[in-house]
Amino acid sequence: MTRWKISVDKNVCIGSAMCVAIAPDRFVLDERQRSGPAEAEIDPDEVVRDAAASCPSEAIRLIDADTGQPVDLD
Repeated sequence: MTRWKISVDKNVCIGSAMCVAIAPDRFVLDERQRSGPAEAEIDPDEVVRDAAASCPSEAIRLIDADTGQPVDLD
């Protein structure tokens, strides 16, 4: 089964917390109010895809763990 790797570029994240609001089980805020994944690798999850697509600074990346290719956010 395909898995997704989640990463958040903390230099790009503006701390809007949209991802936490959309997928609270998948994203957490650090002490600087920057987002990060609760787990680095997950089963494909449409809610996580929606959270990544909703990020106003486009800081969230989803990668197919099998192929290394970006997951389409559309």
